[in-house]
Amino acid sequence: MNLKQRSYTKELLDGDEIPFPAIEKNMRELDFINTKLGGHNITIKGFKKLLGNKSKVTVCEIGCGGGDNLAAIAKWCKKRGIKLHCIGIDIKQECIAVAKANNYLRGFSTWLIDDYKEVFFNEKPDIIFSSLFCHHFTDDELVYQLQWMEFNSSEGFFINDLQRNLIAYHSIKILTSLFSSSYLVKNDAPLSVARGFIKDEWHDIFKKAYVKPYNISWQWAFRYLITCKRG
Repeated sequence: MNLKQRSYTKELLDGDEIPFPAIEKNMRELDFINTKLGGHNITIKGFKKLLGNKSKVTVCEIGCGGGDNLAAIAKWCKKRGIKLHCIGIDIKQECIAVAKANNYLRGFSTWLIDDYKEVFFNEKPDIIFSSLFCHHFTDDELVYQLQWMEFNSSEGFFINDLQRNLIAYHSIKILTSLFSSSYLVKNDAPLSVARGFIKDEWHDIFKKAYVKPYNISWQWAFRYLITCKRG
């Protein structure tokens, strides 16, 4: 695998007519991977950077999948007495069905089955974020995505996504081949790394989007946390 350039091979999850049990298993395993490899910790870190001293906050995730990132934020806020409202947007109704079943998110969440680009808010959420979502798009599509996130958030946005790296690629390929029972995860997890980014590529995308200021920090394991706080 040559990782000098981003791969644009489509992931299986981006296809249509995937059976619901396969999507559900994929979401459960991604939650496990995010928990064990620190993905949720990175999401919490990005959320904290934009939260400030707020005791009440609305957070929106685009490409929310099964809602595990929002659930991690909800658990963190509950321990600290922070009043939270979550908005989850995903184009796949199967993903939203999994998210709606999450006990941590019942009663204070809004779920939208839609392309994020078609969503317009009467009242902008404080924070918008994505996790393992950006690598599904081309660089040009991401330019618009950054502009959309900046425009639609009142405090700012953050991104948690993969670094394109040979060690990460081969490690996740081995781990999923040994321990995953999801054919989606086995195929898409290493491909996601190949579709990921290096830091200079992010700088180019932000430059084209005219979005600033922003901060990019490397995170374990082989991810970038990008935060953009509105002035």
